[in-house]
Amino acid sequence: MEVNPLSLGKRLDSTHAVETFDTTTIIIRLLIIALLIVLTAFFVAAEFSVVKMRMSRIDQLITEGSKTAKTAKKLLDNLDYYLSACQLGITVTALGLGWLGESTVGAILAMVFKEIALPESVSTVVSFTLAFSVVTFLHVVLGELAPKSLAIQKTEAITMLLAPPLYWFGKVMKPVIWLLNGSARVFLRLFGVEPVGHEDAHSEEEIKIIMTQSYKSGEINQTELSYMQNIFSFDERIAKDIMLPRTDLITISNDASMEDIIALVEEYQFTRYPVAEEGDKDKILGFINAKQLFTDHMANKGKALSFYVHNLPIVSEYSPLQDAMLKMQVERTPMALVIDEYGGTAGVITMEDILEEIVGEIRDEFDKDEKADIEQIHERLYRISGRVLIDDLNERFNLGIEEEDIDTIGGWVMAQDTEVSSGQEFRYKNHTVKVMEVDNHQVKSIYLQLPEKEPVTEEIV
Repeated sequence: MEVNPLSLGKRLDSTHAVETFDTTTIIIRLLIIALLIVLTAFFVAAEFSVVKMRMSRIDQLITEGSKTAKTAKKLLDNLDYYLSACQLGITVTALGLGWLGESTVGAILAMVFKEIALPESVSTVVSFTLAFSVVTFLHVVLGELAPKSLAIQKTEAITMLLAPPLYWFGKVMKPVIWLLNGSARVFLRLFGVEPVGHEDAHSEEEIKIIMTQSYKSGEINQTELSYMQNIFSFDERIAKDIMLPRTDLITISNDASMEDIIALVEEYQFTRYPVAEEGDKDKILGFINAKQLFTDHMANKGKALSFYVHNLPIVSEYSPLQDAMLKMQVERTPMALVIDEYGGTAGVITMEDILEEIVGEIRDEFDKDEKADIEQIHERLYRISGRVLIDDLNERFNLGIEEEDIDTIGGWVMAQDTEVSSGQEFRYKNHTVKVMEVDNHQVKSIYLQLPEKEPVTEEIV
């Protein structure tokens, strides 16, 4: 059968002919188009707001008595379902907008072109192009981009506004959404993919990023940020990291006289002291509370020293801090003995030491002369206790020291030179370490000079 090229051309022209409508029909169509754009904006804003809304904030609003928050919680509890509802709404309104929008705008433009006597062959192409462009612009800008930006910037307000209508839309369209979701799952399984729900939990690294962003935006202050960072670090610390080492341990011999004890307390001014059998630090019997002992002594009660010795719980130097804290809480004691792998005394750890890992330095009336472990002297000069962990210094000053078997900066210095003396300097990359104090082969403190950013005249003192 032969095809007449002329007749085929006529049929093609007729398919591209612009429809014409009367004024009333055009007005009705324009109103429907406006409604479709509003509905598209509704579903887009709802989608972005419920995804960005935090469940913790919803729970807080519910506690404050917000009824709308209860509806919003239903959306977040079944997020996958209501995201499907939003997608259904966006798709249907977009299809409706494309179907009505192009023909309606094209008809309006055809009327205009007819008035200016534009040739039909030209007006048809121009009408189609302009109609497509106008409808696309309105759909993308008013229906997609504007509501998306608004939902991101005003998440809570938009969620509270749109949650009820979205909830009821999901109820009404439940059969359709169920069918579409089911079909999608079947399709995924054909490719060996098992659909999963949306994960509401955050990893530790994600929480750290969120906290840092909250600090930068002013939602939390520096103190709150430090507490959160310390809590994450706390989970990684062991007793060995913060204990008072054996070499610094001040003990009372179980056969010491009251005069000796008074002299010892007057010199060191601690509240609690471990009691050692005949002064042997590897034979710790417990600890005494100096205040309790002296109160009874002033009252002339005349009780033996052993009466005041309290039980001292024992933890390994590799025990996590949370385990050590729990053990002290259970036994209701503020101090624990830390032992090494051979059963000898490695040091002691106190509840104050553990709490300082979270809240920072805790000082009392006896800490007037106590210095911070890291003390800034000048812009790039720091005095650092030899007990400070290398990991902490790496994180704060970007030292980059990597030592698997050494924990503290003092231990690192000793590893460089076992005969180290005060005033001795070491260079590591662009940093300068100067030994400040050494006591009995133990580095008590150092100076750390950071690299210069610009020429300065300051030097290590």
